[in-house]
Amino acid sequence: MALILLVLILGIGVFGYRYVSDYSWVDALYMTVITMTTVGFGEVMPLDDQSKIFTIFLILASIIIVGYALSIITEFILSKNNIEELKHKKMQKKIDSFSDHVVICGYGRNGKQAAIKLQAHNKSFVVIERDKEVEERLKHDEVPYVIGNANEDETLIMAGVERASNFISALPNDADNLFVVLSTRQMNSKINIISRASQESSYQKLKFAGANNVILPDKIGGDHMASLVVVPGLMEFIDNLSIVGKSKINLEEVAVEKLFNSKKARTIKDLDLRKKTGCTVIGYKDENGEYTLNPEAELILAPNSKIIVLGRPEQIQDLNSIYDIDIEDS
Repeated sequence: MALILLVLILGIGVFGYRYVSDYSWVDALYMTVITMTTVGFGEVMPLDDQSKIFTIFLILASIIIVGYALSIITEFILSKNNIEELKHKKMQKKIDSFSDHVVICGYGRNGKQAAIKLQAHNKSFVVIERDKEVEERLKHDEVPYVIGNANEDETLIMAGVERASNFISALPNDADNLFVVLSTRQMNSKINIISRASQESSYQKLKFAGANNVILPDKIGGDHMASLVVVPGLMEFIDNLSIVGKSKINLEEVAVEKLFNSKKARTIKDLDLRKKTGCTVIGYKDENGEYTLNPEAELILAPNSKIIVLGRPEQIQDLNSIYDIDIEDS
């Protein structure tokens, strides 16, 4: 950018002197260079009032642009031996541009799996990791990250917690998760917090600290393995369901505002998604967060509610593209 600005002001000067003062191309370039560098040489020929006004503009613009360019170029030259610092600055600039993103605290087994799922769903996210040894894995996975202690507010601010929509605390220690959840809730009262817990006794504490959902990986894993013994066929079908990925069966949660004009009340029957896309509505989440399984066709869809649909990937894709047309027709 600094070089582009230099070339731009140089071009403006050359063309300005060429057509305003009727200089030759060489004289116009010479006048532009000595004006930009403020070396104090005399004019090629006397300047009229119009040329003097142009020169004043060129001097003022050059002072700002040349000064800016010199500071940037100098910083680059001094920092070129510290490539890692430049990469971190570039990454932090990228993170600062995020909004309504997800912050993942910890890049262990649970944190990495969450990152993979979010990447597949094209959702912006940032990982907070304290262990510098994990940094190479983060670089290899091309994951935006912040190295630091999540217990410190400065680290959470660097990750953009105040602008984030969701926070996943996947630290191995329940006490650390508890402290991070408290800090995050204090910094962003509207953020959706999902925390990992190793002990069942930590469940209520994390909920009280501000976590919207608390996940017990060991409990979920044990229940899943037992279910594979009790109802193996059903679990095999559920395992083939996927929110994203290469599965032949996909689940999708869609806000009703994306399907029609929410000011006009409609029912599931009115949407006619089965005919339009082939997707089947299997669930409904009302504005209070209450779920209804296999809702009736005459159920009125309230504002701020969501429907859960089941379908093949191409049907889900049709569903995601159809709402634009439906809104135009509303």
